[in-house]
Amino acid sequence: MGTYNKSGYEKVNGINMYYEIYGEGVTPLVLIHGGGSTIQSTFGKLIPFLAKSNQLIAVELQAHGRTSDRDQAESFEQDAKDVTTLLGQLNITKANFLGFSNGGTTTLHIAAHYPAVANKIVVISANYQREGLIEGFYNGFGDATIAHMPEPLKAAFLAVNPDHNALQTMFEKDKQRMLDFTDLSDNDLKGITSDTLLMVGDQDVIRPEHVVKMSGLIANAQLVILPGAHGAMIGENLNPGVSDKTIGITAHLIDTFLNQ
Repeated sequence: MGTYNKSGYEKVNGINMYYEIYGEGVTPLVLIHGGGSTIQSTFGKLIPFLAKSNQLIAVELQAHGRTSDRDQAESFEQDAKDVTTLLGQLNITKANFLGFSNGGTTTLHIAAHYPAVANKIVVISANYQREGLIEGFYNGFGDATIAHMPEPLKAAFLAVNPDHNALQTMFEKDKQRMLDFTDLSDNDLKGITSDTLLMVGDQDVIRPEHVVKMSGLIANAQLVILPGAHGAMIGENLNPGVSDKTIGITAHLIDTFLNQ
């Protein structure tokens, strides 16, 4: 994990939102983590690669890690509003965005609904509609308890926020958001004007065919399918055996896209 230049909190739409800033660059790259995650559990291994040539602003979303909760359900729409509001408060009018998994869905919402702030977007292993998830994804999902939450994600949360009640709250809200997953429309994606890099693993929980469909809807989209499971290409902490070379290849593809 790289060392950040700055970390802090901003009061954003009723929550105390945590962020970290790494590296230097002209147009910042905003990192949006996956569900059940923190900055470190999603991006801890990728940040050192990307920070070499970019300014990074990594955020933690509602109820995740060090960011507080609010008395309402999580939604991708609200997360998009929170991230763009935070950037406004940091006096950033234009940014690139990189979102993984649920963070990728949030990134699509930002590009669709806040086009003025979205320069280029990188969407890794994310779906825009429920049908994008692999068959069987929801089997037993409604009955899941925190005992089913992967231990590395629990440990990463508690490392930055030792409140077990906050962990339980995040789990319940993340679960409910997936049960209530609200689709973006094809027209939403057709309306995205940002240059877009779509990335997915060939053994992902997102169907590669779904991401191919997305690449046909977004006008300025490039598509990369890499070998591996969900999160492997970025070294997300449920994939501890991934080599730095693999993560470096992913970072190189991202940097090449951002610098085109």
